[in-house]
Amino acid sequence: MAKKDVEALLIAGGEDKHVRALYDVPGSEEEFVALAAENGYDFTAEELTSVLRESGDVFEKNGNPPKRSIWWA
Repeated sequence: MAKKDVEALLIAGGEDKHVRALYDVPGSEEEFVALAAENGYDFTAEELTSVLRESGDVFEKNGNPPKRSIWWA
């Protein structure tokens, strides 16, 4: 179930710029996971890392303003 929640959030961010903007704010994976939990997603930082690794994505922010490139379209 947790992997599905990570994937659902990454898809939601790919479809909605407001979701992306909200989740580009947290500075750490733990803060990202805590925000996700507040919004009904249930996964750990380790599960997030695993899904991102499998898809070849990196959690770190890039650009100015800093944004994540983890969102699935």
